[in-house]
Amino acid sequence: MQTDKVTKEKLDKYFDVTGRAIKKVKLVNDLELDSAELRKFAEDFLDMASRYYRDAQHFRDKGDIVNAFACLNYAHGWLDAGARLGLFDVGHDSVLFTVD
Repeated sequence: MQTDKVTKEKLDKYFDVTGRAIKKVKLVNDLELDSAELRKFAEDFLDMASRYYRDAQHFRDKGDIVNAFACLNYAHGWLDAGARLGLFDVGHDSVLFTVD
């Protein structure tokens, strides 16, 4: 596999990783979020990740793998940020998220 190109294999790998990460994310339960504003941030972060993931699927379907790859990276960035800020419960998963 080439490391300096966005290949179908690389794109498939990142779809798999980001798809699994989206499925694993759970909003931290209400008792742990100390305000409605934090709850809104958590929901917004997950919404943005999901939207970028869907955009990635759209671009892949059009054959635009570069933009699909870019959208996957944005999607995962939103997930990682939410996990690092404590908005998401990811079960201390340091394989799919940068939490530890």
